[in-house]
Amino acid sequence: MVIASILPETGFIRLPTVLQLIPVSRSHWWAGVRDGRFPKGVKISDRCTAWRIEDIRALIERTAKDAEAATAKSRVPAANQNASE
Repeated sequence: MVIASILPETGFIRLPTVLQLIPVSRSHWWAGVRDGRFPKGVKISDRCTAWRIEDIRALIERTAKDAEAATAKSRVPAANQNASE
């Protein structure tokens, strides 16, 4: 997987790196953190926030699984509809 070659196993990454992996805007990211859709960061200092690599990996995996499930779910009714005709 490409992510494995980009990210070390553990550690922290800052927002510019997160946004390279999760293709959303800065404002969308922060709204997602507030809403609980995205992981909360860790304050490294007063003006520096970073995210645990493990949390970002989990978000990517969860998003991929949700997308696969949505795709599979959208295909099921079409298959059932053809069977009833």
